[in-house]
Amino acid sequence: MTLKDQILHRKEKKPIVFDAFFNNNKKEKPLVIFCHGYKGFKDWGSWNLMANAFKEAETFFVKFNFSHNGGTIENPIDFPDLEAFAENNYTKELDDLDTVLHYFLSKNYEYKKEINTKHVTIIGHSRGGGISIIKAAEDSKITNLITLASVCDFAKRTTTIGDLDQWEKEGVKYVLNGRTKQQMPHNYQFYEDFKANEARLNIEKCEKALQIPHLIIHAKDDPSVKYEESKALHFWNKNSELFTLNNSDHVFGAKHPWDEKFPPKALTQVINKCIEQIFKN
Repeated sequence: MTLKDQILHRKEKKPIVFDAFFNNNKKEKPLVIFCHGYKGFKDWGSWNLMANAFKEAETFFVKFNFSHNGGTIENPIDFPDLEAFAENNYTKELDDLDTVLHYFLSKNYEYKKEINTKHVTIIGHSRGGGISIIKAAEDSKITNLITLASVCDFAKRTTTIGDLDQWEKEGVKYVLNGRTKQQMPHNYQFYEDFKANEARLNIEKCEKALQIPHLIIHAKDDPSVKYEESKALHFWNKNSELFTLNNSDHVFGAKHPWDEKFPPKALTQVINKCIEQIFKN
């Protein structure tokens, strides 16, 4: 069964659009929740093919758009809502992930018989990796963590550095989206929220505090998030596993749109390694 573009409504908060991929056979399956990265979305590139692979492996796979990623219910793929994008921040994304996690673990969830609530894996790509590490350190319901090309320090990201005086003065700064050619706005609240929650948003502290398995996957030649960031995560957590890919990139050979019937070779390696990790723990 594939449930596409489902809407999770929330009181006084923006809705979350999600997909669920699973075999509807009344057998409890590991719950896997995937978090996209910066300027990302749930339907980017090969993510649907990845979701199908997890479904075939008998997991209950969920991917969703962060509520302020710039997508809408009507158009969850591109970025028509730049006002929402401008008001996004790390704590909103943590709150979104918390909402999704509790929705699927609820006793009232329609397909609760398909989910093993004691076997919960979070997978995060890029910035979503950092969000996943923090959430995994905070929430004991998460039993397994996998990060793909993850960042290791939010303080050093382009969204939290730069000409702070100019940013504060103008109230907004812009980052070019290479695919859509949009100038993506970041309101100054992003920086203010980060500073107000800096202790909570310390990925190093959270990585060191993890008490669950953490599989770290990164391409050695990643041009977007350097391989050294995953080496740092691995160094902070001696119980983690670092799986390195050679001759690949930040998105493991994929692109958007992806019109092939199968994921690229590197992403297939990643998928297989993730599935192995989920059923090992």
